Amino acid sequence: MGFGLGVLRLSPEAFWRATPREIAAAADGLTRRHAGPKPLARAELAALIARFPDEEVSHGRT
Repeated sequence: MGFGLGVLRLSPEAFWRATPREIAAAADGLTRRHAGPKPLARAELAALIARFPDEEVSHGRT
């Protein structure tokens, strides 16, 4: 309760409606345990651009 009400500053109503999974996700977000994938290096991005070039789509227009 202290984390939900004090740290996250949820209202009591929002705290009691939140699921344990939602509270855990909020905790992970604050601690950045699961910050997501690391950004691509320039060479990795260049390789993806070369492999999957943008193509113009005409949609029947001329």
